[in-house]
Formats: sequence, C-alpha cells, structure tokens
Amino acid sequence: MQRLQNKVALVTGAGQGVGQGIALALAAEGAAVAVTGRTRAKLDETVAGIHERGGSALAVVCDVKDPDALAAAVETTVRELGGLNILVNNAQEVPLGALDDVADDAFDAGWQSGPMATFRLMKLAHPWLRGDGCIVNLASPAAMRWDAAGYGCYGAVKEAIRQLTRAAACEWASEGIRTNAILPLASSPAMAWWTRERPEEAEAFVATVPMQRIGDCEQDIGRFVATLCSEDCAYVNGQSIALDGGQARIG
Repeated sequence: MQRLQNKVALVTGAGQGVGQGIALALAAEGAAVAVTGRTRAKLDETVAGIHERGGSALAVVCDVKDPDALAAAVETTVRELGGLNILVNNAQEVPLGALDDVADDAFDAGWQSGPMATFRLMKLAHPWLRGDGCIVNLASPAAMRWDAAGYGCYGAVKEAIRQLTRAAACEWASEGIRTNAILPLASSPAMAWWTRERPEEAEAFVATVPMQRIGDCEQDIGRFVATLCSEDCAYVNGQSIALDGGQARIG
C-alpha cells in the first residue's frame, strides 16, 4: 500500500539532484507532487519521470528568492492539486569559500535561497498543513565539519535553517504539523561540482564516510524523506537527521 496516498507535496529545487530524488520517492508512495525550480526543462524532466511510473506531478516554475513566486507556487499547488500536506525546502544557492573570498552578494543569495525562502514558504504553507502536515527542511553535514575553513557562510545559512526547523516543530506541533531537518550526503550536481573543483578534498572526505559511499538521491535520500512524511514516523518532530552513511556526529 502506498503510504502517502491522497497527499499533496511541494518540493523546491526538484529539477535535479536531491530535490528530484525526493520528488520521485514521494510520488512513488502515492503523493501528488508540485515540482518547483527555476528551469522549466529540468522540471519537465522530473515530472515526466513521475508520470512514466504512473504518478501525479505538476511543474511550477519558481525562484525561491522571489517572495511573490513562492506565494504563487503555494497557490498553484493548492489550486491544481487540491491542497498541501507536505513541504520540502530543498533549493539552495551555495556560498562556498573562505570568508575573505565570499562576496556579500553570494552570501546574500545563500541567505535568500536558504533560510529566508524556508521561512517564507513555511509560513505560506502553514494554513494548509494544519491537521496532518509535514515539513522537511534541508540542512547540511558541511556545517558539522570540525574544520569549518571554506564553509563558514554555507554552514551559517544551513544552521539557520536548522534553527527555523526547531522553532516550527515547537510552535506548530499542537496544530498537527511535524517539522524535521535532514542533512544529506548525495550524488547530486553540487557533489559532482565539488569533486571536479576540489578533487583531493572530496576524496579525503569520502574516505571518512564509514559506509564508504555517497548516497543515492532517490534510494537513500528520497525514500527516507517519504518514510519521514508517513504515519510510520508520526512521533518524529524537531529532529536533525544526518543521511550521510555515518560521517557526521550530531549531538
């Protein structure tokens, strides 16, 4: 039996990578999925993949840094798919680099696409999620690194998302809304870029993963998110869960 039958999900940044894997996995469990992102062609690819498997999906072009676009995405999802039960805040521009090297506009883009977009979307979705809603926000194990050199700005925006997650979990649980964060390590375009641009650093990092592999966007990350949004995890709230083969220690 599909565990998310009759549920509606909105996933940001779902045209590729982790967001796409999550969208595919949610649809496989029966959810109708609003697939959002900036590039229509990528969204159409994800939607086509869901339709090929017999699932239901809708492409919604949305730049998460634009508050009006976020409001329109929620409105379109509710109107076209009949409601909203699951929100996944995945989209993120990554401000990587040493503090002296990250420009103000790059840090601001990371902030606007990460914590601000998460904050805005959670509030926009809040009225529709009451009763049986589930929010999954994406943080990062990069913020758990013992050596934060080169990851200060990226870690900062991701840790802000974790704090927003915890606040929502405490404030909205009485309304039937669960909110959790995941910290994934996956074979995404971002991971491919890192491996290409910083091969020695990437190789050394992968060697620290106890399971000695990088996660699959759908099978390892998406399927866990689908489980987290199901009744099987009805008592899980306010948690930060690393999906990284055991690399990070969250205490």
